[in-house]
Amino acid sequence: MVLPARRSAPALRQVGFRLLLALAVLVATTLIVWLDREGYNDNAGGGVSLLDSAYYATVTLSTTGYGDITPYSDTARLTNIFVITPLRVLFLIILVGTTLEVLTERTRQQWRLNRWRSTVREHTVVIGYGTKGRSAVDTLLLQGVPKEEIVVVDPQRKAVDQAAQHGLVGVLGDATRTDTLLRAGLPTAARVVVAPERDDTAALITLTARQLTRTATVVAAVREDENAPLLRQSGADVVVTSSSSAGRLLGMSMLSPHTGAVMEDLLTYGDGLDVVERPVTRAEAGHSPRECEDLVVAVVRGRRVINYTEPEARTLQLTDRVIVIKSATSA
Repeated sequence: MVLPARRSAPALRQVGFRLLLALAVLVATTLIVWLDREGYNDNAGGGVSLLDSAYYATVTLSTTGYGDITPYSDTARLTNIFVITPLRVLFLIILVGTTLEVLTERTRQQWRLNRWRSTVREHTVVIGYGTKGRSAVDTLLLQGVPKEEIVVVDPQRKAVDQAAQHGLVGVLGDATRTDTLLRAGLPTAARVVVAPERDDTAALITLTARQLTRTATVVAAVREDENAPLLRQSGADVVVTSSSSAGRLLGMSMLSPHTGAVMEDLLTYGDGLDVVERPVTRAEAGHSPRECEDLVVAVVRGRRVINYTEPEARTLQLTDRVIVIKSATSA
């Protein structure tokens, strides 16, 4: 599972920066020792060269300390106390700090994951983060669904990482397997979007999802009309046929480009006109749909969708919901 990505420098850049900083400390220590080389004694005989200074700095900063080169003058010893010892501590902090940061980050990620699992409820699971899945997520976000309430499931690491970069929770795995959907918290989800690349995969995912939850609304996408009944039998509440829907829109646009443009506008949430489902207000209850401020196209009564022209829809009830067309600026 991949939680939403937090902005940070790339890992290689962070490691590279730490290595450069450690190298800078090593070089600085070498120069300090070499500049004060007269205050050091080399047991092997001879003066302390630049190579000897680098060697002393290396064994000193790494706390190895063979003792073959030692400071004997007061200046050299004071320099070791007040300069080289702090540099040694800094050097160790750089090296050990990298390891501690990795362990801390893993602990933080595990804590975030456990916290997410214990709190996620009534969320939306989007299975498949291709073109259809991304468009579904964009529409949900435009309708006000928070990013933290959307979980993306996809078998490809690239798609899951992309979802995490967009601030979504991602689950890597095969959605036809129960354990993958359990990691996505599907039993407590309120909505499930099934949008894989293949129709047979969509049918199997829908069956698996419906076994885990009886209450969630399952919306599935298929390419071919002939597979739509199979998805409904598998437990999908709504089945959208992508190829035939696109074909109908193309035919409509050919005969009437303006009608096609309006339909495209209605399908694009947050721009121009929007199709919205909302509850009936107390002021509207007992009145005709034509008397509503918004343009009512259908009435939802229980689990039935009633066309506004049908006799049953002539009088709105307080428990009804209406599907209306309204301006995106007032949606």
